[in-house]
Amino acid sequence: MTGKDKGKTGTVVRAFPKLSTLIVEGINKHKKHERARKEGQKGQTIEKSFPMHASNVMVVDKKSGKGTRIGSKMVGEKKVRIARKSGQEV
Repeated sequence: MTGKDKGKTGTVVRAFPKLSTLIVEGINKHKKHERARKEGQKGQTIEKSFPMHASNVMVVDKKSGKGTRIGSKMVGEKKVRIARKSGQEV
């Protein structure tokens, strides 16, 4: 939603609920320099996705393809998550 990767989409790889952060594939990438471990091996730079705060992420609506908030409704005895923009199940 905000920052240098605003408007980009990706899948959530890992979530850290206690820290309220998550790692999204292909977003919030940084270059990390790694030094040589063994003799004769070269050091290298690796592009890695770093965690970002959950407030900067939104669920993408299947119907419109845009970001949407999540709501819930009862279907029989079951509580179901719905997209607020289209009203469809997530």
